[in-house]
Amino acid sequence: MDNTIAAIATATGGAIGIIRVSGSDAVSIVNKVFSKDLTAFRANSVVFGEIIDDSGEPIDEVLVSIFRAPHSYTGEDSVEISCHGSRYILNQVLSLLIEHGASQAGPGEFTQRAFMNGKMDLSRAEAVADVIAAESRAAHRVAINQLRGGFSSKLSVLRDKLLKMTSLLELELDFSDHEELEFADRTELRSLAEEINSHISQLILSYKAGQVIKSGIPVAIVGKTNVGKSTLLNLLLGDDRAIVSDIHGTTRDVIEDTVQIGGILFRFIDTAGLRHTDDAIERIGIERTYQKLAQARIVIWLIDCEPTTEELDEMQEKCIDKHLIIVANKCDLSPTPSASAHLSISAKQTLGINLLQDRLISAADIPEISTQEVIVTNARHYDALLNAHKSIQRVIDAFAMNLSGDLIAEDLRDCIHHLGSIVANGEITTQETLNSIFSHFCVGK
Repeated sequence: MDNTIAAIATATGGAIGIIRVSGSDAVSIVNKVFSKDLTAFRANSVVFGEIIDDSGEPIDEVLVSIFRAPHSYTGEDSVEISCHGSRYILNQVLSLLIEHGASQAGPGEFTQRAFMNGKMDLSRAEAVADVIAAESRAAHRVAINQLRGGFSSKLSVLRDKLLKMTSLLELELDFSDHEELEFADRTELRSLAEEINSHISQLILSYKAGQVIKSGIPVAIVGKTNVGKSTLLNLLLGDDRAIVSDIHGTTRDVIEDTVQIGGILFRFIDTAGLRHTDDAIERIGIERTYQKLAQARIVIWLIDCEPTTEELDEMQEKCIDKHLIIVANKCDLSPTPSASAHLSISAKQTLGINLLQDRLISAADIPEISTQEVIVTNARHYDALLNAHKSIQRVIDAFAMNLSGDLIAEDLRDCIHHLGSIVANGEITTQETLNSIFSHFCVGK
């Protein structure tokens, strides 16, 4: 982190573009290409001027924001150049900065420096990427809570309780020669361990909901050929994503796309029509339909005629652990409602789609997410929580078997380690882990 880094922090082509510079030489490097002396201006000030190339020609009129360590995003001296969003202008300014001593920033390097400089813990740093990637209101609220430190605060409380338990047990070991002294009431410590285990278990259980919120609720649209599945998919997505045709077996592969409905992200999956066929390629598509059916959380079974008892039983059996919505399509052609269907629509005439959307929101069963609610969405955090759960469970079992304090203390330290790896510090987190995490960030963040 000895070098000064620079990167374009905004998408090109917009009205405004921003170039970020961070490092000990940030102000001096920008000063070399700016029309005014930045050293004359105090921190947290915005200066209007021009970026000038080496021949003295102005490139653009800009606003330069100056931040001094440690009061910046990265904790270092930082400068942000706001210019016009032209790709040419942004690249010219960035090239000038690199020519005068800056290095091109890698993915997530600004946030990684913020973490290394103690501006945020690792879970909050990871939340930055989640905020940027959020595609629904629920995902945004979960990410914002983590960015604000909600998850970190909860883990900090658990860690403090674990440290207290460890201290009491180790104090007991130090004075093991004095049997009359009791520093740790084992009944009370076991109760505390069970309380900690309960909190960890709740976080683990939240991961399933967290993945749904982050990645979208998988919804499989299934039914016979030519029943209107592709028309319905296109209508829900608001785009001609799938081919619509009167020819049977047009959809031969799985088509997936996401859309937000009522603040919830749904991942719709259009599948090959279910029918007997001798076409080898279509059969592969039908096999994939059953695979996606197994992965879905919600299944829309689209019908255009009353299913037989056998068909109804078979579909209900396949969806025994899912929310099945039976939808009768083409209600404009057949005004008599199906006895088996939960609702009737016309995908072609866009009738009843609002009712279907309401049904999907209800089936999603996603509670209103507050910005204070802690929900785990990160696989790394989930894995660490699972390991912490195993450690604290060993502690509880050890209390039940009245094992020695040194064995219990070892498992307590193990639990602290795994919880600590989520928020992380330099001792726990390897450079390999950091590289893996920040490589998924966008450049400029």
